Amino acid sequence: MEEVRSKDGTAIAFERLGDGQPVIVVGGATCDRAMTRQLAERLAQHFTVINYDRRGRDDSGDTVPYAVEREIEDLGALIAKAGGTASVYGHSSGAGLVLHAAAHGLPIAKLVLHEPPYVPDGDDERRISREYAENLRTILAEGRRGDAVELFMTTVGMTQEMVDQMRHDPTWAGLEAIAPTIAYDSEVMGDSSRGGTVPVNLIGRVTPPTLVLCGGASPAWLIDIGRQIADVLPNGQHSVLEGQEHVVAPELLVPVVAEFFAD
Repeated sequence: MEEVRSKDGTAIAFERLGDGQPVIVVGGATCDRAMTRQLAERLAQHFTVINYDRRGRDDSGDTVPYAVEREIEDLGALIAKAGGTASVYGHSSGAGLVLHAAAHGLPIAKLVLHEPPYVPDGDDERRISREYAENLRTILAEGRRGDAVELFMTTVGMTQEMVDQMRHDPTWAGLEAIAPTIAYDSEVMGDSSRGGTVPVNLIGRVTPPTLVLCGGASPAWLIDIGRQIADVLPNGQHSVLEGQEHVVAPELLVPVVAEFFAD
């Protein structure tokens, strides 16, 4: 494990794997670098890969109050450590963070945005996103970390029965430990500010070549969101991984990502 100091002094833990052009892997909500390690290891057959813990997770530090700008600075510090420029893969809300970073002007060569979970621009969808963000803040303020994890999981589609089973799993304690960072992802996705809808103005400032990936077995509205994002991007393209859902096995995902980054 290595560390880099972000602009505000927060220690960001990462591991460096492989050799070649630098690529940074950005996980989504509840993900630490252990959860993205298999992906990073396969990518490392083609590139130098930086796999890191986002702030507030596992070996990385945290500094309050949170702001999306601080996570942009974290990525900036990692890119500097990688040599000054890097390609970046972001999954789920991690893709939302990558969009912020690219729009901010970080020296990113290419982007892969894997199913950023923005919601359709409808009244009900915006209301649900804002209610989720408000409830999440209240639960975390009351110190109910397990309930915060449960709220997130049921909101993204897990059944109550599945969550109840997970509460008895040894991994649950780790999820509770990073529960406050779920609110970070909610802020990244604009749940309160935009009702979780696509940030068109932000996307329009993202100039690097960008591949937006979606799973063919994912909900049709999520695939459509990916297509909308690719259409707005100045240099974007959209691709569907047939038969795949939100999480894709590294052996199926890496060939697509590696081809785009190496092209």
